[in-house]
Amino acid sequence: MMSTPWILAAGRLLLIAGLALGAGLVFGRPVVWLIVALAAALVWHLYNTYRLERGLSLREGKLPRTAPGIWGLVYAGLHRLRSRSRARKKGLTRAIKEFRKSSAALPDASVVLNRDNQIVWLNHAATELLGIRKADRGLRIDTFIRDPAFIRYLRDGSDAGPVQFRSLAKPGARLLLRLVPYGVEGQQLLLGRDISDRIRMEKMRRDFVANASHELRSPLTVITGYLDSMRSDDTLPEDWRQPVSDMTHQAARMRAIIDDLLTLSRLESGAHGPGDESVDVPGLLALIRKEILVLPQRPQIIELEVNSDQGLRGSENELYSAFSNLLANAVKYTPADGQVSIRWSVDEAGGHMSVSDTGRGIPADAIPRLTERFYRVHKGRDRSSGGTGLGLAIVKHVLERHEATLEVESELGRGSRFSCHFPSSRLTPPRSVAQTQQG
Repeated sequence: MMSTPWILAAGRLLLIAGLALGAGLVFGRPVVWLIVALAAALVWHLYNTYRLERGLSLREGKLPRTAPGIWGLVYAGLHRLRSRSRARKKGLTRAIKEFRKSSAALPDASVVLNRDNQIVWLNHAATELLGIRKADRGLRIDTFIRDPAFIRYLRDGSDAGPVQFRSLAKPGARLLLRLVPYGVEGQQLLLGRDISDRIRMEKMRRDFVANASHELRSPLTVITGYLDSMRSDDTLPEDWRQPVSDMTHQAARMRAIIDDLLTLSRLESGAHGPGDESVDVPGLLALIRKEILVLPQRPQIIELEVNSDQGLRGSENELYSAFSNLLANAVKYTPADGQVSIRWSVDEAGGHMSVSDTGRGIPADAIPRLTERFYRVHKGRDRSSGGTGLGLAIVKHVLERHEATLEVESELGRGSRFSCHFPSSRLTPPRSVAQTQQG
């Protein structure tokens, strides 16, 4: 329905037309009078349209404040819109200023990039840590950070990062670079955090664990030797036999923890690469399966399926440690009437080793934490079964050293599958084989 101002405007136009016709009837030529009156009204509207255009023009002055008729409402509405726009603009300006002030005070480097990865804005820490100056705005960020890992991250986004980067502007500093969406579509915020102290503390922790573990081996060996002697002594009182047996069991468990800690420290140090041995993966898996089959407590079926005789380039000892840890976990959590399946296959993506079981399964919220040191899903049972809580952490580091990834799938009450995916660059030449072993 037409609003009241427009009804009044239409009524005013009709009134003018009526007066013009009346004057024409009195003085003659009513059509001429009507045309003149309507032309005058048109000129009035054209004049106000001109004033509106001049007021909206960026180069011209202000909009008119008042005008008779409907144009007064138009000008009033435009003034309200302009006032709201100015208020929003002031609010956004204040917000941007506050953001820039807070970002400038941050110890982390902050760089705003446009959709073409050109530098739009940066804070003082970006100059200190990345060597970028305000005069460099408009240049691409990869002009200053040429690290291949960062270039991939810039191209692929979150799939490739965050990445660590050795700062050239601040000698000795290690930065963690992260990209997050920011502002309008296509813009990104690059954050660079100095993690040198964290890396230094982590190295100190690893060195401490390695040294402490190494120093504990000698006294533990002595204690274990005496306990073994006591167990084999026929004159040992009967009421001492169970405590000695318990102490021997706990000493063996402590020895396993120390061995795993030393293995982890060696893997984390990364002093040497995994090597370039040609590892016979089918043979290695068959050996691990054979060792599991002699255990008194194990699932009824342990199946090995080999679809390729291709092996891997790397360290046989490290791969043995990773694969045996995965199989030991599967055996530990699978009942006697269950089944454990080991599978080795090769396709265009690379080599794939998986261990599946029909055990209790793993809660979904626990899966991301499985490779943490000493993390246990079932704490009571893990300790009673002699686990160290370090097996999957070792698996993680071995796979990282072999450029591989670990994938975990699990369903409570149905079992779990741990899959190791190796890149094709790690595969050895094929000889073609397909076989399945059960037992």
